[in-house]
Amino acid sequence: MKKILAFGASSSKNSINKALASYTAHQLKNTEISLLDLNDFEMPIYSIDKENENGIPAKAKQFKQYIKDSDGIIISFAEHNGAYSAAFKNIFDWISRIEKDTWGNKPMFLMATSPGARGGQSVLDIATNKFKFMNDNEILSFSLPSFFENFSEEEGIKDEVLKNKYQVTIQQFSTILNK
Repeated sequence: MKKILAFGASSSKNSINKALASYTAHQLKNTEISLLDLNDFEMPIYSIDKENENGIPAKAKQFKQYIKDSDGIIISFAEHNGAYSAAFKNIFDWISRIEKDTWGNKPMFLMATSPGARGGQSVLDIATNKFKFMNDNEILSFSLPSFFENFSEEEGIKDEVLKNKYQVTIQQFSTILNK
């Protein structure tokens, strides 16, 4: 059984990105899912001074252990002013200090959604472009625009064109996981 790490890269208690990450993880068969909430990993804002004075926080090490223990990673990014949320960026900064191989060379399914028509495409582009230099494994991506019109917990992705694109991408991710 494959282990999947999934999270919405947001600190919102009602994160639509966490909902999309959870939905996606549950589409994969024969998997054990660790669905994380970034609120459980609040740490001081990263700085080299804080690292030198206090070392790497235990919560960063715990988050990194989830990465190590997984066979694949699903992240759905919230877009804050066209980039990562501060909550995600801070965790990312801390875990990148633990080892050079931040993402454990795991296959990744990167997504983004938003209430707007671009579906978090800017942050998804940033993440995809950055992570491909940090991970030799496959990185797939999918953007879901207009979340509230195109998604429901009962039906999943409602728009047929988006649903077909999503299904092709998640099937590719599943195939990569099971190699």
